[in-house]
Amino acid sequence: MTDPDTFVARSLDGFVRAHADEVAAVDGGVVRAAPLAPGTVAVLIGGGSGHYPAFAGYVGAGMAAGAICGNIFTSPSTAQALRVAHAAEAGGGVLFTYGNYAGDVIHFGEAARRLRAEGIDARTVLITDDIASAPRDAVQERRGIAGIVSVFHLAGAAAERGDDLDEVERIARLANDRTFTHGVAFAGCTMPGAEHPLFEVPPGMMSIGLGIHGEPGVRDVPMQSAPDLARTLIGPLLEERPGDASRVVVLVNGLGAVAYEELYLLYAEVEDVLHDEGVPIADAVVGDLVTSLDMAGVSLTFLWLDDELEELWRSPASAPAFRRGSAAPSTEGPGSRDRTRPRRAPSTGDVAQVDAAVVVLPASRDAARTARRALETARQVIAVHAGELGELDAIAGDGDHGVGMLRGLTAAVSAAGRLPDDSSLSAVLTAAGDDWAEVAGGTSGALWGAALASFGESLDADADYSLTGVARAVTRSRERIVELGGANPGDKTMIDALIPFEAALAAAGSSGSSGSSLGAALAVAARAAAEAAAATADLTPRRGRARPLAERSMGHPDPGATSFSIIVDALARRSETKG
Repeated sequence: MTDPDTFVARSLDGFVRAHADEVAAVDGGVVRAAPLAPGTVAVLIGGGSGHYPAFAGYVGAGMAAGAICGNIFTSPSTAQALRVAHAAEAGGGVLFTYGNYAGDVIHFGEAARRLRAEGIDARTVLITDDIASAPRDAVQERRGIAGIVSVFHLAGAAAERGDDLDEVERIARLANDRTFTHGVAFAGCTMPGAEHPLFEVPPGMMSIGLGIHGEPGVRDVPMQSAPDLARTLIGPLLEERPGDASRVVVLVNGLGAVAYEELYLLYAEVEDVLHDEGVPIADAVVGDLVTSLDMAGVSLTFLWLDDELEELWRSPASAPAFRRGSAAPSTEGPGSRDRTRPRRAPSTGDVAQVDAAVVVLPASRDAARTARRALETARQVIAVHAGELGELDAIAGDGDHGVGMLRGLTAAVSAAGRLPDDSSLSAVLTAAGDDWAEVAGGTSGALWGAALASFGESLDADADYSLTGVARAVTRSRERIVELGGANPGDKTMIDALIPFEAALAAAGSSGSSGSSLGAALAVAARAAAEAAAATADLTPRRGRARPLAERSMGHPDPGATSFSIIVDALARRSETKG
């Protein structure tokens, strides 16, 4: 009913206005309205939007110090994470804790690295509670879904009582190790502005093992009544029970479109089953805790307590979406009673700076002008294909790849255009890459942003803008992508199209033929990328959100490899016609 591109910003604005006594807006998310007591650990949470109350709703006493909020189902950028961290940090260090998703791992991980470079101790705890997304022997590959709430509260409570960063990190890891979630979907969710849901569940069926980013479940089974559904969800959760666990906190979570009365009905069935199994329930939370826009679905989370975690769980908390007992922010921290210390101004270290004293070679200026035209060419061709890329991504993902690529390229074109005409290639591509990563977010935003910066830096460092220099720069960009994302050939990612493209360029550059032109080499390399992208249809994904839905992905090419091949094909065609 309004502009989809403003959905996240306006929603977050409304949230801050409604809870102005508890939270304050920061460019990139929210922090507590009152600064932390000096010396307190800042527990920072975050991820894509579309999951309210996660993430902004869990900022408050006994919970998080701040939340970084990306676009719908898209990880926030490194720059967003840094801005929120600088606003929330109080001298006790920073703990990032969030669901185990590739884009979040890349962006938050880079933010933690930069904070440490500034002298701020920053740690990370990934949340991996989704038992349907990977087996027990691959727990590190599991996703984070509704169980994130238990980790947020336990880590936040530890920080609130004055524990140091080592201890808060230990508590968060312990909480994650004892938290397990299992869910089902009855209908898919619809992105703002979209006419159709990201996936559909066949009539009379339910989808077990749902994700929270519009991914369908890992398998469809006939719809069950509440008593049967309770047993279906509980059975695998009991198999994950730690050997020393005697009591459990139960979280029944609605994904956005299930009535609270139905959630309470399901909880009654869950309690009956656990009573029959002889499992004492220490506490229960029922409601919409981590949603997926308007998805019809439910999940069940078990937090297995020990004495230490039970004490923290019963600690007070007061956030807009989570209140336990009577909580207020502590008035004194480990280091001081002074609560008047102003918030740190955001660092500008994450903003690309152009050094006026640097001498820019004419060849670099010419290459920068070519790069601007290339970015616009890429933007135009992705605009044409954004819809089909989104549909391809929705088969085993969240359906946002086309929109995210277009959003990132639009930002990159704008950033490149803002720099003076005599800027160097590295300055133009670094600015473009930073804004691509900032605006697009997600894994692809981080990888494309880093690749652009690396490409420009390589060419300018070698001062070689020939075919050989371009091939070498492509190799260094691919190495940077692998370093950040960790993908290998055959994992069904962009890498599977990039490596053949790189090899074809390198072969042309090393052939020694004086007639080898960049345009001709690009054409050959683009054909190699297109063939490789099409061949990813025969691969099963081993990374990212598509991995738990590998069977659904079979027979369909990878969206990232496809968008890469589309872009390089357009660049090759432009080079052939305009040089």
